Amino acid sequence: MPRRRKTLWGAGMLLALFVLGGVIALTRPQDPFRGDLVRDTPFVSLTYSIQVFAWWDNGYVGYQLDSVQMLRFSHVKQTFAWRDMEPTRGAWTFHEADRILAETERRGLRLIARLGQVPDWTLASGRGSDDEKYDAPPQNLADWANYCRTVAARYRGRIVAYQIWNEPNLSREWGGNAPDADGYVRLLAACSTAIRAADPDALVISAGLAPTGTHDDEAHRDDIYFDAMYRAGFQQYVDVVGVHAMGFSPPEYGPDDAERDGIGRWFTFRRVEDLRKIMLRHDDGARQMAILEMGYTTDPINPDYAWFAVTEEQRAEYMVRAFEYIIAHWRPWVGLVNVIYMQNPFWTRANEQYWWSISTFDRYHLPAFMALARMRKVCGDVILPEGKENATEEEYLGNVHACP
Repeated sequence: MPRRRKTLWGAGMLLALFVLGGVIALTRPQDPFRGDLVRDTPFVSLTYSIQVFAWWDNGYVGYQLDSVQMLRFSHVKQTFAWRDMEPTRGAWTFHEADRILAETERRGLRLIARLGQVPDWTLASGRGSDDEKYDAPPQNLADWANYCRTVAARYRGRIVAYQIWNEPNLSREWGGNAPDADGYVRLLAACSTAIRAADPDALVISAGLAPTGTHDDEAHRDDIYFDAMYRAGFQQYVDVVGVHAMGFSPPEYGPDDAERDGIGRWFTFRRVEDLRKIMLRHDDGARQMAILEMGYTTDPINPDYAWFAVTEEQRAEYMVRAFEYIIAHWRPWVGLVNVIYMQNPFWTRANEQYWWSISTFDRYHLPAFMALARMRKVCGDVILPEGKENATEEEYLGNVHACP
């Protein structure tokens, strides 16, 4: 009899523990973005990158890339424009690309190439301005595929990833034509197929979309365009989904907050969470995202941007907080995070892009630059601790970066 009581007592305890475990599982907060689905991580989460402008930079390439080392970032993104590499059909020029890769590798940095910007000889008709016409989709996708193949073959094993186009949901980034998700997917498919044949180890990233609430011939809402890309089957042509996480508001302020306040959901750094949910609806939760543009503007001049500009001090604080938010909430489904920008030496204060830059040639490194250099870096299981508050720029030069 005592033995039976002991057996029943043990069974009861097991049942109680089972029920308790079920209650705990039911009450445990569920990750709405399903990071647990991400098994293959093409980029270590997080991988730190910044966009540079080293092409025909009048000798500033050393300054830009040395600055990236000071940031303790491991990757840089550079545009390899088709019109610069094949200005005349069949006449290729590789001098600038060779030079940039050599300088990047010499510093132990890794390169992501953005592909796009068509040459005159393949321009399709469009209603865009002289600047916009170079972002028109090419007339002949076979010529476009040959450009993608040629670059990937020449730099096989040296270029980590390729971003295919940029913000095609804007008319001005589509040759002045109305945005066309199906057309973009056809362009992506041709380039991706060519790259994968020439360099199977290179990663293919889709274009980041411009966050916008406008939906007309000038722009398509980013969430609607993104969903249309899925319906056109774009995911089969990419390894990583590209997105933009612009700093319209403090980084913790989310789409639901914006909607509650009567502001468009797109007007938040956390807009990418809406896009992640679209991925989940299309059963693509195992795929990683790359943030291809992340930053805040301090623009006091251009009306289209000045209305949401922040101060230099706010930008420094917000960008560090944005990285901390990503570390806490978006790993591992966000891998690469690319900051904008190291300044293009040809920009002036009249250019809106100038004011997104965290480092300028006339003011050197801005507060956001030094804040990003000092902040802690979390890369997989590696944590690079926060740097000294009073460290000089020279002390950071040559520091190890966060990712191997």
